[in-house]
Amino acid sequence: MARDTLDDRRIDSRDTLVEWIAAGCKPRETWRLGTEHEKFPFRRADHGPVPYEGAAGIGRLLENLEARIGWEAIHDGAAIIGLADPHGGGAISLEPGGQFELSGAPLADVHATAAELARHLADVGAVAEPLGIGFSALGTSPKWTLAETPVMPKSRYRIMANYMPKVGTRGRDMMFRTSTVQVNLDFASEADMVAKMRVGLALQPIATALFAASPFLDGRPSGFLSTRSEIWRDTDRHRTGMLPRAFEADFGFASYVEWALDVPMYFVKRGETYHDVTGTTFRQFMAGALAERLPGVVAEMGDWVNHVGTLFPEVRLKRYIEMRGADCGPAAHVAALPALWVGLLYDPQALEAASQLVADWTAEERQALRDRVPATALATPFRDRSVREVAREVLAIARAGLVARGRIDPASGHDESRFLDPLDEIVASGKTLAERLLADFHAHGGAIDRVLDATRM
Repeated sequence: MARDTLDDRRIDSRDTLVEWIAAGCKPRETWRLGTEHEKFPFRRADHGPVPYEGAAGIGRLLENLEARIGWEAIHDGAAIIGLADPHGGGAISLEPGGQFELSGAPLADVHATAAELARHLADVGAVAEPLGIGFSALGTSPKWTLAETPVMPKSRYRIMANYMPKVGTRGRDMMFRTSTVQVNLDFASEADMVAKMRVGLALQPIATALFAASPFLDGRPSGFLSTRSEIWRDTDRHRTGMLPRAFEADFGFASYVEWALDVPMYFVKRGETYHDVTGTTFRQFMAGALAERLPGVVAEMGDWVNHVGTLFPEVRLKRYIEMRGADCGPAAHVAALPALWVGLLYDPQALEAASQLVADWTAEERQALRDRVPATALATPFRDRSVREVAREVLAIARAGLVARGRIDPASGHDESRFLDPLDEIVASGKTLAERLLADFHAHGGAIDRVLDATRM
């Protein structure tokens, strides 16, 4: 997240929060997609992590990128921590361990997403090259220990890092050593949101398997194909997971708000100050629980927007829906993720087919998939077949959905379905990127530096 929200409108009731989400409903003809991805910077000379400080650090990288692309600098105190497109497009931000994130603009199709990504990588590469910095596209940083990982100068991250050990064993690993790609999608109505949330949650483990690209941690194989996904299983049970209530008969905007109200907060921001309020739920905050600690501070819409952005279920609801289950990977995978979900969710026939596919999956089956996929990815058994076979069916539905959309790139003459080709190749071979990286690692005597070079964007 590039910039936290300041909105001093006072919250009158729970209904205000429900209305805030409902305001995200959009006519189908205005639907867009926004793609976000993170990547790990490393020093090309010695494959070490890149600190924030110094003449060749992350801070200097951001300053040079600001000069190149003309986006507005975002600061936390004196430190530059991100850039924002002044024309309302995307943003660039830093994750806790220096992961360099592009939050893409809302765009009309996957062709535009691929073009946006190409421009971003060209701009970042132009300023990173003279500084000796490369970027690795993996779901976890493969080499450095947690102690060796740099810490970015963002106030909210200090609060989170102190809180994480109280609610799980892997929260700091999640913060400092994981990277993802996600896509943000629109919905037309409450019913449309419910259908998309259910398909997204049920099929999120299938996406995790397809995009598995994090088999290393601490310089060696971790025993998982998506170590990032495994780390999330013990980060903070209050705000993560498969969101079972999404499959209850009465699920809707109000139900999601009820869940979010009872998740402990991280912070309240007033001016440029972040106040640590960990352990207090938003419902308690609205009821005055912070009155003594923060005199005169009452719940405002900015607090709610910031709070909702610190909830981490496998599929997150704001004024749009966020698909969160994939490891970061090469540029082709960054474009493949929006293609997958747009194909499944933006065409009515495809959404119906996907809904029918998962309609009789039980809560226990969905959770079992979530628990097992990080280790075995496509080989994970499901009923009388494997996740690989399910993924093949899912990709066929997504491809049909993209063809039906008929969004043609004038330059190439292709529709969006071409962006699924890397995923079709993974299913055809039965080998994820993680497995290919492991094979190369072992074939070359366990050279972890080779992994960083091989996954350079």
